[in-house]
Amino acid sequence: MLGSTHGTLTTDFRARVEACGETPRTAVHSTAAPSAEDTAALDVSGRPLRSDVPDLDRFFRPESVAVIGASDTEGRPNTGITRQLIAWAQRVGARVHPVHPTRTSVFGLPCRASVAELPEQVDLAVLLVADPLPVIEELAEAKVKFAVAFASGFAETGDAGAAAQARLAAAVRRSGLRLLGPNTNLNAFERFRDDLDGPAIALITQSGHQGRPVFTLQELGIRLSHWAPTGNEADLETADFISYFAERPEVGAIACYVEGLRDGRQFLLAADRAARNGVPVVAVKVGRTETGARTAASHTGKLTGADTVVDAAMRQFGVIRVDGLDELQDTAALLARARKPLADGVVVYSISGGTGAHFSDLASEAGLSLPTLSRAKQDELHQWIPEYLDVANPVDNGGHPVGDWRGRKIIDAILADPSVGVLICPITGPFPPMSDRLAQDLVDAAEQSDKLVCVIWGSPVGTEEAYRTTLLGSSRVATFRTFGNCITAVRAYLGHHRFTAGYRSPFEDAPRTPSPSYRKAQALMRPGQQLSEHAAKQLLRAYGIRVPREQLVTSAAAAVRAAGLVGYPVVMKASGPQLGHKTELGLVKIGLTSASQIRDAYRELTDIARYENVPLDGILVCQMVERGVEMVVGVTRDDLFGPTVTVGLGGVLVEVLHDAAVRVPPFGEDQARAMLTELRGHALLEGVRGAPPADVDALVEVVLRVQRMALELGDSLSELDINPLMVLPRGQGAVALDALAVCR
Repeated sequence: MLGSTHGTLTTDFRARVEACGETPRTAVHSTAAPSAEDTAALDVSGRPLRSDVPDLDRFFRPESVAVIGASDTEGRPNTGITRQLIAWAQRVGARVHPVHPTRTSVFGLPCRASVAELPEQVDLAVLLVADPLPVIEELAEAKVKFAVAFASGFAETGDAGAAAQARLAAAVRRSGLRLLGPNTNLNAFERFRDDLDGPAIALITQSGHQGRPVFTLQELGIRLSHWAPTGNEADLETADFISYFAERPEVGAIACYVEGLRDGRQFLLAADRAARNGVPVVAVKVGRTETGARTAASHTGKLTGADTVVDAAMRQFGVIRVDGLDELQDTAALLARARKPLADGVVVYSISGGTGAHFSDLASEAGLSLPTLSRAKQDELHQWIPEYLDVANPVDNGGHPVGDWRGRKIIDAILADPSVGVLICPITGPFPPMSDRLAQDLVDAAEQSDKLVCVIWGSPVGTEEAYRTTLLGSSRVATFRTFGNCITAVRAYLGHHRFTAGYRSPFEDAPRTPSPSYRKAQALMRPGQQLSEHAAKQLLRAYGIRVPREQLVTSAAAAVRAAGLVGYPVVMKASGPQLGHKTELGLVKIGLTSASQIRDAYRELTDIARYENVPLDGILVCQMVERGVEMVVGVTRDDLFGPTVTVGLGGVLVEVLHDAAVRVPPFGEDQARAMLTELRGHALLEGVRGAPPADVDALVEVVLRVQRMALELGDSLSELDINPLMVLPRGQGAVALDALAVCR
């Protein structure tokens, strides 16, 4: 291709560079058609079971770099970018090849007129052109491995830009290279400090400026190894970098700023890889509110997804979600550097009873465990602390012991307690020389211990020697500036290690082939239609979910016979494909105990349906089930993650309390049980006010069977709603009293 059209490509390249004034800020969109994506190993629903780890070594450490549109003309935007890229290439040991159609040299380096003239196959091409699409084809011919596109004007600008980005993504798929961007920046080519050691933070951001607080942690002695500014993610996305960083031995934690996910499934596969490798992922994910979601979409042109689903999916796969950039930097720093905890217990140690009580309240409210120290340990501490002070936890030393040899003895004694995994010392303000001695004792003790020592330095100044030199100079003490950030980070630290210690990838057990139930269910599906209650219950039966004894009848006489077979008392309900909420229309009659009531109810139900112009497939005569806890279990489709499973309090409570928990399939029994404990109304299942405990095992089994439906029928089931699912007393099972199913 390049051989036959070399002159044309060079002319086009010149036009593209000159059209944008050597600054890639507005894209000139091309019209190549997209192609289908390749497929990978699939689960029963046809989705990938594993995400491939892209080999990004040659992106971050290339041997050769081409700068397309390079410039050394002062005042041009491309000139500053070219200068920075040359400096970065020198640091990583890469050869630089400027490419520009009208220049013979750039900053003293030989410049080629086109990609076709490059003297060697390059690992990375940086595109300083307005429209990267035509250049992608040239790079493909040259077998370039990676490219970076800075150009904006794509999905972040609206429908036309989104269409242009789709064409760019399709061209990249055809080319075989991997693309970062468009609408990205130079953060990947920053100068990282090489004088720091220990586990590093790898940073991923969709907005470069939002990564600055984490990047500047280097000034506090915390190592950063990589920065991936993913931009619009036409090709390489957050999930790719999580998968890659999770395999890097130097990475202790991954910090992410996420505005939108391109593919929720791939994100979870990447999070699964990180969890299996024990690498914590800490993320700020914007879009919690409608305003935040709108802003994110206008910035990166991505779906933010239903935030409740995003939040649940992240927790399900161990991603630690934080709210602010300050929490992101503090939590990631702690997780990257702290050793595995030896215990979950947290002890608060302070020189002030008020400070200790305040912090302990906040920590307990956040769910941290503050164990009461044993009587023997308290007696030991009272060797150095006056008897009138409380040392049960929090430990109040009264102030004076920190100024002499007793201070270190107290700290060592606390850390020696086997129930203690974390010692937290809030220092609300400097009070030299005692605060200096306290800080040094904490640092020295931390160096001799395998347990985590945290300090909150509350001074708003932050120039004190004890803070700047003693605390920040320690690689073993985690130093914070606020109570809240310390609690968030410690809770994440303990939670991460609990999660990964028992983690088993749900993808290991994901079904590969459809079950016999699937074949039965397929015959019941009606594309684009809502099923009647009777048909929806047949769908449940196909998957082994218990429904009441019932019969569908089309006459009053048949209804009477059915009631005799089902057993009085009975419930009668209209059943039709367009019926959703039947109660509001008066299409449900309960507690019927005689043949005359059955005949009257049949007549009334059919009259109402006729008046409301609602087509029926018949009247259901159902067993009446009264004693139990009403729950709802269902399936909905999320734009990012596909089918999701929800469980919550059912009946009218689902609309009043909105008390529900969500998971993304696949998940195991442990996650199904965890969903129940997340409910505010979980106590109802345990039995309240004399009611017997509910059959939680049966409820969990229904959730897992519904999950199987979600996995197998995901492409044909738009929505499933079992409400109410009556969970009977322990040992008696659960019965789906009503069901709604909508086919895609």
